[in-house]
Amino acid sequence: MEIISKIILPIFVLIIIIYGVKKKINVYDTFLEGAKEGLVTTFNIFPAIIAMIFAINIFLDSNILGYLVSLLGNIKIPLEIIPMALLRPISGTASLAIMNDIFKSFGPDSFIGRLASVLQGCTDTTIYVIALYFGSIKITKIKHALWGGLFADLMGIIAAIILTKLFF
Repeated sequence: MEIISKIILPIFVLIIIIYGVKKKINVYDTFLEGAKEGLVTTFNIFPAIIAMIFAINIFLDSNILGYLVSLLGNIKIPLEIIPMALLRPISGTASLAIMNDIFKSFGPDSFIGRLASVLQGCTDTTIYVIALYFGSIKITKIKHALWGGLFADLMGIIAAIILTKLFF
């Protein structure tokens, strides 16, 4: 299996090159053109990424998350899942880190571990997606997309809780 994992990518590249030559395409020039387009795209989305990272750091450093957890403590779900549910629309990496901590503390087969897994699959990084993709193509009217995405995340959180309680 180790040998296959080492040769699969070179074989895939070789197949693409052979296909391009067979179709009489200048593979090298096409590759350079794609690389240039990739750099332009990276340059265009870089300000949106920096702004998003800056906003996430301000949110996390402001300790608002701690206040929201204490306010939502009356809900009959494990308190450890609330930071993950609140951070998931903002940052996928932060929610994965929280899920990893939940796995270390409670185990992946515990109720809270399963809830964290289902929650991770039922929600999306809405604010990240809007900031990155809308910002990269200069869309400024995001109100409906933002509220629609956050509503979908809320429904995903509720569905995750219901499904986990129902099946586990």
